Amino acid sequence: MAKHFARIIVYGAQSVGRAFVKAVRQEIEASRAAANQHRTNVNSQSKCLDLSVKGMTLHEAQQILNVKDLSNIEEIRGNFEHLFRVNEKTTGGSFYIQSKVFRAKERIDRELQNKLQEAIKETQSVSPTAKANRA
Repeated sequence: MAKHFARIIVYGAQSVGRAFVKAVRQEIEASRAAANQHRTNVNSQSKCLDLSVKGMTLHEAQQILNVKDLSNIEEIRGNFEHLFRVNEKTTGGSFYIQSKVFRAKERIDRELQNKLQEAIKETQSVSPTAKANRA
């Protein structure tokens, strides 16, 4: 009887040991994948360097505020104000959702600001050539 009991303990310990080793290997693999993803994000020039909007894509922000067209500023503002007001803590809303709504608005505003800056740069680059053509 003691012999069987000892076997059960040994087999149980082996099973727990294997499961532990497997879990550690999975954690190491996940850590490596996260490090590779971080390196890719740091090296990528297309990623936004602004820390206030990092982590939320433009598509996600559009989904949160339920807007398709970024040129409709009134719709963006209206949806933001409605969702922000509905999710206020005083009315029983969720602070988490309210913060996501705020970050989504912030991300869309940043995108609109970037587009405006690009348009200004484009018109400035066109202006000197237009002046040279007139002369």
